[in-house]
Amino acid sequence: MEELRRAGWYWGNMSVAEAKERLQDAPEGTFLVRDSSHSEYLLTISVKTSAGPTNLRIEYQDGKFRLDSITCVRSRLKQFNSVVHLIEYYVLMCKDRSGSETTSNGTVHLYLNKPLYTSAPSLQHRCRITINKYTRLQLLMHRKEELVHFVVFLHLSFRRVTSTQTRWQ
Repeated sequence: MEELRRAGWYWGNMSVAEAKERLQDAPEGTFLVRDSSHSEYLLTISVKTSAGPTNLRIEYQDGKFRLDSITCVRSRLKQFNSVVHLIEYYVLMCKDRSGSETTSNGTVHLYLNKPLYTSAPSLQHRCRITINKYTRLQLLMHRKEELVHFVVFLHLSFRRVTSTQTRWQ
């Protein structure tokens, strides 16, 4: 829970009405995380949709978090070790999509785009987020280069071994 508190968009004990009021004039995709008012759930995501604010419960089971859903879909939903990872995943999924889409049956798509912070993040926190974002990308690129070098090394090693074996036969 400490990681969630540090994220800046966890509002703690907040009612449905308070969440709706906070999100009413916010752009679509603005979200916050709050304590759930339902006794069977710890947390809820409140998000502004094209139809107005709505709420998604976060389920916690066997040490993992996932979005609450109907039973037939629940087992297919991705599970996470933390609420912050869950939110980051769905924010990334929503990055390439545009908002205000309504399906033919009238259902509204949910987009998590912009957190509603409890207070303005400090410059130090914003710097840390930016550094972490680019460090992760650099680490991934570095690991990719290491993997390429390793594959080349294995290929060359295999060629040497097979050529040595051929000479001994």
